[in-house]
Amino acid sequence: MPTPSSQPLDANDRLAAAASLSSAKPGEWVLGGAWTVQGLGELAKASTAPGASAAPTVLDGAQLTALDSAGAWVLQRWLRAATPNAKAAATDVPADVPADIPELRAWPARALGLMQQLRGTAVRPVAPVEQHSTLQRLGRTAAGAGQQALAFLAFLGQVALAIAGSLRHPQRIRWRSVLHEIEIGGFDALPIIGLTSFLLGVVVAYQGADQLRHYGANVFVVELVGYAMLREFAPLIGAIIIAGRSGSAHAAQIGTMVVTEEIDAMRTIGIDPIERLVLPKIFALVIALPLLTVFGDLTGVFGGMVMARAQLEIGFGEFIDRFGRVMQGSALLIGVGKSLVFALIIVLVGCFQGFRTRGSADSVGRQTTLSVVQAIFLVIVVDALFSVAFNLLHL
Repeated sequence: MPTPSSQPLDANDRLAAAASLSSAKPGEWVLGGAWTVQGLGELAKASTAPGASAAPTVLDGAQLTALDSAGAWVLQRWLRAATPNAKAAATDVPADVPADIPELRAWPARALGLMQQLRGTAVRPVAPVEQHSTLQRLGRTAAGAGQQALAFLAFLGQVALAIAGSLRHPQRIRWRSVLHEIEIGGFDALPIIGLTSFLLGVVVAYQGADQLRHYGANVFVVELVGYAMLREFAPLIGAIIIAGRSGSAHAAQIGTMVVTEEIDAMRTIGIDPIERLVLPKIFALVIALPLLTVFGDLTGVFGGMVMARAQLEIGFGEFIDRFGRVMQGSALLIGVGKSLVFALIIVLVGCFQGFRTRGSADSVGRQTTLSVVQAIFLVIVVDALFSVAFNLLHL
C-alpha cells in the first residue's frame, strides 16, 4: 500500500497546485501548476514575468494543470511586457488587447483552446463618432420631416377612403365603439374641462376688472369674458386637454397593438385597422369635442360672472341680461366650428403616430409623447390661422 507522500495527485490536488513559471533555456517559458484565480496567488500582482525577462518563442505547458481567464490574462500581460508592441503603443491600443502568442508546446486541450481563442482575437480600433455640421443636421431633420409629412398624407388618404366607404354603407359603422369612445373621450372629460374653463373665466374677468375699473367701464367685462371664452379660450383649452388626454390614449392603444402584432393579425383575417380603430375615434371626438366646447363656454362664462360680481359688483341678472343683448350667435358658432377641426387634428395625429410605432415598448412611449406634442402644436397653429382668416373676413 503506497504511503500518502507517494500517492499521485487527484484532480482537486492538481487544481490546487500553485502556478509557477521558469525558463529552461533562453526563449522558452515553462508553465506549471494551476494558472487560475486560486492558483496564481502573488503572481497575479506581478506586472512582468518573474525570473524570465527574455521574450519567449515557446511556451511549454507540459506541467500545466489548469488555466482560466484570469491566468490567461496574467500571461498575456507578461508577454506584452516582454515583447513591446511599438505599433500598439503608437495607436493607444488598450492594455487588455491580446499580445502575440508564441508557439504552444504540450498544452492540455482545454488550456490550448482558450489560448487559441486569444490568438484569434482581432484588434479592432473603435470607430470615431461621425461629426455632422449644422447644415447636415438641418438637412437630415428636414428630410425626416418631409418623409413624415408624406406618410401622414398617405394616412389621410386611407382614412378618407374608409370614411367614404362607411358613408356609402352606414351599417358598417361600429356604433357601439363610437359610443364607448364618446364616453371615454367626452363624458369622462367633463370635470376637467369644466373646472379648467371656470378658472380661466375667473382669470379673464379678474384681469379685465383690474383695468376696466380705472376707466369706469365695469360693464364691458361681459363682452370681454363672452368673446374670449366663446371664440378662443373654450375651444382652445378643450382641444389642448383632449390632445393630452385622448390623443395620447389613441397613440398608446394603437402602438401597443402594433408591438403585440394585433394589427398584423387584423389585416391577416381581413379586418381593416383604420375602419375598426380610427373611424370610431373620429366620429366620437367630432361629436364630443363640440359638446365639450359648449360646456366649457357655460362654465367659463359662469366663472366670469362670479368674478364680476365679486370685483365689479355686477350681479348675475345684470350680467346675463347684457350677455344676451351684446353677444352674437356667430361667436358661439365660430368656437364650435374650431372644435370640429381640432377634433380631426387630435384623432388623426394620435392614430398616425400610433401606427408608426416600431418594435418595442420604448417606441410606444416615444410615439405617444410625439403625438401629444404635435397635436397641441398643430391646434395652436390652426387656431392662429383661424384668427388671421376671421380678421380678413371681418368676422
